[in-house]
Amino acid sequence: MSNQFEAKVDIERPIGEVFAYLADGEHDREFSPRVIEIEKTSPGPTAVGTVYRSTVKDAGMKTAREFEINEFEPPNRIRWHERSKNLVTAVEGGYDLETTGEGGTRVRIFNVLEGHGVGKLLAGLAVGAARKDAPAFGQRIKAAVEAM
Repeated sequence: MSNQFEAKVDIERPIGEVFAYLADGEHDREFSPRVIEIEKTSPGPTAVGTVYRSTVKDAGMKTAREFEINEFEPPNRIRWHERSKNLVTAVEGGYDLETTGEGGTRVRIFNVLEGHGVGKLLAGLAVGAARKDAPAFGQRIKAAVEAM
């Protein structure tokens, strides 16, 4: 079984606006309740090589995370990987955006999780919880983007 989860959502905003919002990783705390704080540690606009550092809370535990953007293709594609080594990490994640016939944007978000050490036992649980939350996660992204 894959350790990937994904969500798809249609957002009633043009693709350029949605991409710009999602490209600024500091917006993550607006739609992800697990993100306590997040900051961009690289200078300049988001691009390949940009790093974001965050503190998240999962299952009652706070962890520090560091993500690097490794693909950036406006307005359709963003990819990242986690540089930090926690019990469970996102080895790959991203957004895929496409326009809809109504002038809106369809967004697909995904993450591939991997366990390290004892985290190998936890990865399946983390993916299961993320899959269960995926539809609501997509709706939180939609609400945040449409509220801007």
